[in-house]
Amino acid sequence: MQTLRPATAKEMAEALRAAAEKKQSIRLEGAGSKRRMGGPPAPAEVHLSAAALDRLIGYDPRDLTISVEAGMPWRVLTETAAAHRQMIPLDPPGAAAATVGGVVAANCSGPRRRLYGAARDQVIGVRAATLDGALIQSGGMVVKNVAGYDLQKLLTGSFGTLAALVSVNFKLAPMPEAEATFALAYPSGEAASAACAQVLRGALIPSAIELLNPAAAARFGLVEEYVLLVRAGGNSRVLDRFARELPGASRLEGEEHAALWRRVEDFAPDAAARPEAAIVRAGFPMQSLAKVMALAQGPAVARAGNGLAWLEYPDAPSAAAGLHTLHAAGARAPLEWTGDAAPADLERWPDPGPALDAMREVKKLFDPLGLLNPGRLHGRI
Repeated sequence: MQTLRPATAKEMAEALRAAAEKKQSIRLEGAGSKRRMGGPPAPAEVHLSAAALDRLIGYDPRDLTISVEAGMPWRVLTETAAAHRQMIPLDPPGAAAATVGGVVAANCSGPRRRLYGAARDQVIGVRAATLDGALIQSGGMVVKNVAGYDLQKLLTGSFGTLAALVSVNFKLAPMPEAEATFALAYPSGEAASAACAQVLRGALIPSAIELLNPAAAARFGLVEEYVLLVRAGGNSRVLDRFARELPGASRLEGEEHAALWRRVEDFAPDAAARPEAAIVRAGFPMQSLAKVMALAQGPAVARAGNGLAWLEYPDAPSAAAGLHTLHAAGARAPLEWTGDAAPADLERWPDPGPALDAMREVKKLFDPLGLLNPGRLHGRI
């Protein structure tokens, strides 16, 4: 396999055009940190890495916007914003090794999605290279931009199956004055789910609310019970109000708080580092939180305020069977992360629904020969 590392957007566009003219299959990625996510990369004739596209294009902290090339390491982007007490609150899994383009291409987000949204909500503009050698622009550097087609939302989450991201523009948010975590333990999923619903109905506005089953809580060094994690940000009065309205909660701050949320964010990629492991992402109605968590065969972590959960299985065949059990329970569930020992032909998305046909039509418009990252969307595209 030929490996190319274009250093400019034009070089990326030219590399795509040259490969397409020869009808060569292309593996497109940044740092490769998501090879265990979304289905394994298929063998390809050309490997295009965006890692050399790592420059800061523009940043004016007064405007709360930033533009960077897609190969910039995610940690460099967050450190650049943090120097001005600003943030992109996506909390993507595997952030330490990810690139900006990889985070956006996989539409990654983490616990703070409840308050701030996913990557699609933070991206205000992109530039991308297509297989015909063109560079296309969507959006811009203002938050309310309605010019042209909203292609950035189409490319966000496409796993590089449509075009190559070469730069991304984000809106930023001010960092809170302080943060704290309030952890509450419960003997059952039903009790934890009821407590979560009570928090969501109340006046508190958590930046994240996660539910760990006993196996996940034990793995994270907490009590071996169902644990509800409520993340709060603001001044001392705000944090003290959380403490008053969550009686009996353990309060974590500083590095203890930060380290816990890193483990929550990296739950899936850390589990997938084991060759046999498999992690299913389940979307479900909020009232089904306890039911879905009860189906876990191992550690499980839920975005309790968003209706999403990640369930770890001991091996890929167990996860494939678990997919059907979750679907029968009313959850929408693909097999999102797998260890290196998982079979390449494993069923990863048994019930994609009617949207799959539309997705395939869009794929044909951008990539009629299916050259870009085939199989990267759970084996379906």
